[in-house]
Amino acid sequence: MTTPATPTGPATPIAADAGAMTRCAACGTPVPARLPVQSDGRRLCEGCFLAAAHPKPAHHGELYAGFAEALADALDLREHETGMHSRRVACHTLVLARRFTDDDEALHQIYWGALLHDLGKIGVPDRILLKEGRLDEAEWTVMRRHAEDGYRIVSRLPGMETAAAIVLSHEERFDGSGYPQALRGAAIPFGARLFAVIDTLDAMTSDRPYRRGLPFDAARAEILRLAGSQFDPAAVDALIAEDAVVRQMVEMKCIQHDVRALDVPPR
Repeated sequence: MTTPATPTGPATPIAADAGAMTRCAACGTPVPARLPVQSDGRRLCEGCFLAAAHPKPAHHGELYAGFAEALADALDLREHETGMHSRRVACHTLVLARRFTDDDEALHQIYWGALLHDLGKIGVPDRILLKEGRLDEAEWTVMRRHAEDGYRIVSRLPGMETAAAIVLSHEERFDGSGYPQALRGAAIPFGARLFAVIDTLDAMTSDRPYRRGLPFDAARAEILRLAGSQFDPAAVDALIAEDAVVRQMVEMKCIQHDVRALDVPPR
């Protein structure tokens, strides 16, 4: 996805009350006025912030890339996910991955594996995927198939073998208690180990119908507690090292979600 062009004029305020709104300086989308101002003085929506601050590794297939991102967005809408969940966790995972490699192809594979991690849920019936209560054992059996189903789809795409392995392994846990293969430690693809930390952080800090999202520090503390069991300690260390960047990204998500929940209309 190409970074949106920067308009020539400054962001224009369009509301002045407690739910004040302005416009993204890059794309013009209405955004909460309390979003943080970037170092260049602009106030950006979450999508433009991710594109500008953490551009995806270059790839020759722009049309294919746009289609894949649109597909991920559609899956997020179906699951009633918070905003751009798939794109957000893909970009956040890249923040950690860049601490370990600057190889463009490796970053490319990690981004697409994270973006398409839940592609297999396209085969999960709505009555299971959207159920608000606890899943029974039969329903869990169906749900757990999504990692393998997603792998079968992505592995058919030329040059996406590593990304497909991340899709297959994104529900594994460092101590071997995950699924579908109960992989342990270094047997789990490294991109999937990084993604697991970010996906959990995003889930814990997002509102659900049955609970409010946790504050960033509470979610961070829980991830620290689970280092070595659910999570690779190296991935957790990377999260701590990138605390300021990831904290800002989570803050932007939460502010935009709070304003959408209030249904504040732009003027």
